[in-house]
Amino acid sequence: MESPGRTILTNARVINGLGDTFRGFVAIDGSKIVGVGEGQPERSFDEFETIDAGDMTVMPGFIDCHVHLRTDGVPDPRAQVLSDSEAMSTIRSARNARRSVEAGITTVRDCGSRNFIDVSIKKAIQDGIIPGPRMVISGMIICMTGGHGWQVGLEADGVEGVRQAARRMLKAGVDNIKLVATGGILTEGTEIGAPQYSIEEMRAGVEEARKAGRIVAAHAHGKTGIKNAVRAGVDSIEHGYFLDEEGIELMLKFETYLVGTSAAVRNVASHGVKDGLRESVHRKASEAVEHHIEGFGQAYRAGVELAMGTDSGVPFTHHGNNLDELVHMVDMGLSPMEAIEVATLKSAKLLRLDNQIGSIELGKLADLVVFDGDPLSDIALLRDKDRMHRVIQNGRTVIIRDQPNRRRQTKPVHVDHGAKTAHPAVAAN
Repeated sequence: MESPGRTILTNARVINGLGDTFRGFVAIDGSKIVGVGEGQPERSFDEFETIDAGDMTVMPGFIDCHVHLRTDGVPDPRAQVLSDSEAMSTIRSARNARRSVEAGITTVRDCGSRNFIDVSIKKAIQDGIIPGPRMVISGMIICMTGGHGWQVGLEADGVEGVRQAARRMLKAGVDNIKLVATGGILTEGTEIGAPQYSIEEMRAGVEEARKAGRIVAAHAHGKTGIKNAVRAGVDSIEHGYFLDEEGIELMLKFETYLVGTSAAVRNVASHGVKDGLRESVHRKASEAVEHHIEGFGQAYRAGVELAMGTDSGVPFTHHGNNLDELVHMVDMGLSPMEAIEVATLKSAKLLRLDNQIGSIELGKLADLVVFDGDPLSDIALLRDKDRMHRVIQNGRTVIIRDQPNRRRQTKPVHVDHGAKTAHPAVAAN
């Protein structure tokens, strides 16, 4: 087990998550960043281990605000969840947590687990039993009877039914309430454009979350469902594939985040029945993808707040490939710097963790990735996981890969996540 020590990364290309880049250094003492700046440090760091970062880039640890650790990206994840024993789902979740952190994802929001497995996975990571990202957890999704995700979610109807379901999730210790506002791509018999929960039902869930200091995400594809969720007061719209101009205006008014999950819809649309997808799943994704690209671009240009999410675990969207999402964001109009900022500080703001993580600033937790190459010159470089030379979380090195131009071997480090946050939105994280 590696204890946090004193380390200084020098001669690095630093991308700080605030929109700035410079040649300089980052110093870590214990779990915190204690020095950052251009050039060489003015004060002495003689007692620090010095790591010459050479031409590598130091960035904040990346944050994925929408994953499902319980599934692997198989063509039918619902079938996988239902056929897995609870023990197998737990093992699968642990493996996917490790894959995520090895790819530079130091924080995730799990947007729907099974039977509160995410509660146990989060604690196992905190206690150093398994490696994995810092976790913001949702427990079980809350949906109407027969609504999207009913096979793996908690069905609840009416204002009082949703209120009781939200309270059940909060009792279990979740950080985020996830409500289902519309039909979905993967649930047979639901259409993605069809609204499900009403404004009043979702508002009850939001009210309960607010009283507990938690955040709320809404699965929402169709135009009406998106607007209903925004009016109900949710913090983020997940997917938003049929977002229109009126929805964008409402999101701006209510300061609602968009978590676009572009990787998920693109991956499903690019495969077919021959790859194991149900025909209805492929059809719905294919109908959505162009609307998504257009709507996301409009939302970005209008100034809607963005956060990164991949929906990793859905068909052909594998844990460890999370940074594909930055490539898609650039494809839809963002600059590489903007995409990195979305996947770091802006995502931290959505999760209400920006006072601790998301940027390389004095006093923040040392969640860092050291990357071989310059993603500002080519964001697609981030797809090469072998270039993720070092992942640091809470000041502890979680993963080291050999120096560039050598045969790279992953060297996992067992980590004790002793540092916990007292932030009300992510209790004991």
